[in-house]
Amino acid sequence: MAEMGRTNPENIPGSRTMRARVDSVHPVWRRLMEYCADLGHGEIEKLKIQDGLPMAAEFTTRKVKFSP
Repeated sequence: MAEMGRTNPENIPGSRTMRARVDSVHPVWRRLMEYCADLGHGEIEKLKIQDGLPMAAEFTTRKVKFSP
């Protein structure tokens, strides 16, 4: 079990190891993450994966929240 209270340098934003991990993400996965960030709130009901990479989201819904 990992010790509590220790900082993992790989998880510090802006660190070289974090940047290397982000740069090593496949562009298709990065595109999916950007889509999710732009979506804000919503659902991806079904995600097609081929050869370990996302290919298509068959059905997505967008939610609009009216409360703060």
